[in-house]
Amino acid sequence: MRIISFRQEKTCSHYRVISVLLVFLLFIAPLPALAEDAGIDALRQVGKAFATIAEKASPAVVGVKAEKTIMYEPPTFREWPFGDSFDPFDDDIFDRFFRWNFPRRRAPQQRKYRRTAEGSGFIISPDGHILTNNHLVGDAEKVMVKVGEDPEVEAEIIGTDPESDVAVIKIDANNLPYLELADSDELEVGEWVVAIGNPFRLSRTVTAGIVSAKGRSGFRLAEFEDYIQTDAAINPGNSGGPLLNLDAKVVGINTFIISQTGGYMGIGFAIPINMAKFAYERLVEGKAVERGYLGIYYEQLTPESAAAFGLDEDTKGIAIAQVIEDSAAEKAGLKRYDVIVELDGQPVENGNQFLNRVAMLKPGTKVKIGIIRDGKRKTLTAKLGKRPSKAGTTDTQPETLEELGFSVRNLTDELADRLGFQTLTGVVVTRVESGSQAEKKGIAVGMLIMEVNRKPVKNTKEFDEAIEKAGKEGSVLLLVNDGRYTRFVVLKLPNK
Repeated sequence: MRIISFRQEKTCSHYRVISVLLVFLLFIAPLPALAEDAGIDALRQVGKAFATIAEKASPAVVGVKAEKTIMYEPPTFREWPFGDSFDPFDDDIFDRFFRWNFPRRRAPQQRKYRRTAEGSGFIISPDGHILTNNHLVGDAEKVMVKVGEDPEVEAEIIGTDPESDVAVIKIDANNLPYLELADSDELEVGEWVVAIGNPFRLSRTVTAGIVSAKGRSGFRLAEFEDYIQTDAAINPGNSGGPLLNLDAKVVGINTFIISQTGGYMGIGFAIPINMAKFAYERLVEGKAVERGYLGIYYEQLTPESAAAFGLDEDTKGIAIAQVIEDSAAEKAGLKRYDVIVELDGQPVENGNQFLNRVAMLKPGTKVKIGIIRDGKRKTLTAKLGKRPSKAGTTDTQPETLEELGFSVRNLTDELADRLGFQTLTGVVVTRVESGSQAEKKGIAVGMLIMEVNRKPVKNTKEFDEAIEKAGKEGSVLLLVNDGRYTRFVVLKLPNK
């Protein structure tokens, strides 16, 4: 009986199972089609989001063209036994070979050409203020801007900040479309972003990608680096253009790419807009960008060094190696071997982050600095000083440029390596006035001034003092090196 009973129960169970399957199939059969439609709809929504951003933001993205006169000295190829150099492109090459003249000693003949750099920018106020990159317009003699299909107009350089690679220019116009600025600190890795610019002269090109990383640094392209990394396509001509979030607000200024070919390879970088805002607010007021300064030399804490300080290996922070005399750090009581772990209650992850956060504060700002000293936590208060000019970037005064026809700056280790002056001392020529006596005597950008009136000069201060003294004599004897040869140059000076 149980068997029958069992069979009856089994038969009933079969009916139940079949009924459930039929109902399941009835409702599930259309799901592949529904899923496909849902996926297409989702893609349509993403596409519409990008289209909305492009429509809203593109009118405020401009083309920027910067022009500059470049002076250069044609290369020479070998030394003549009489001390002059042989230049196969020289105008009197036929004299040398067919008229049997001895080579004539003369100053190198400089040539000049007009260099044009093209990039992007974006309008951030209806009266025509534009944000772009300093490396695009910083040294330009003339800047032209193209808004939409309108003819190009000349722009005024309001101010530049080489330390962050930010520049502000302005065109004379009103009621212009402009972009709103977001809070780049709120940007998260993985978020969608859109880049708009003028790569290869293709105006208002729109590309999309995600935020690949934040806080990138170490490229030595600017003093303050805190780049947003993105895989949105960025190519030559995109520099200075906006990187936007899905609200069509600017989160960064597209600045450079890493590439083995010169074109897009999925690794682009943008300056966080918060860093640009800090510079903009001062530049637009006609002021220099002043940054907070603590006055320490530090080392990044590593698991190995953390253990040496008696700390857990996973401790994050920076260890103070030196406190600069009479600095905000010294006045606050910071000491060598202190480990800074917090700034205004926020953790210090690495040295570059700490440097940027301090630099984004105005001189005179009071900050709370959390430290570990001898294994104990303490909090000190520091009143930030004013960040001094970066060593090695101080040019001579304008009056010196006017008197000599050129300006100089200190020779840094980086410049020495780049220019081949590793074993020499002096000051480097950074600018030469067109038509000046310095230009006519062969002074060129990149040359090293080693001596003034037979006395070595090691920095711009010594150079200026020597020129001031030479002014009483009416002329100055310079010992210069162009990376190949050392020679004398005599310049006349106005009597003082």
